[in-house]
Amino acid sequence: MTARRMDRVNALLRERIGEVLVTELSDPRLASVISVIRVVTSSDLRNAKVYVSVLGDDGQKQKSLEALTSASGFINRSVKKGVDLKYMPFLVFELDNSIEKGARTLGLIDEAMASESSDRATP
Repeated sequence: MTARRMDRVNALLRERIGEVLVTELSDPRLASVISVIRVVTSSDLRNAKVYVSVLGDDGQKQKSLEALTSASGFINRSVKKGVDLKYMPFLVFELDNSIEKGARTLGLIDEAMASESSDRATP
């Protein structure tokens, strides 16, 4: 399978999984804000890793991941209804902290810039 086709499959799955999480899944363990960051599908379309970002503390993240894992069969069936693939990959959910790391890095850059500006202003 070409890389371009894999990218399209991954994007389609990411979009559809996000829709299912917002509209069809109601589990009290899920945090209020969950984003599907990316989907990486194996070349044979049998497995897919779904990277999700969860807003909250570590406990909320763990509970949300457990809820997603236990609901993976339901999510898989719901996604299958909305996509036209020969094989529907088995979904495995993993936490992705890249958004938090990026926000932390931007905060540190802002602090450094503010500190440098105040150092220049002081004669």
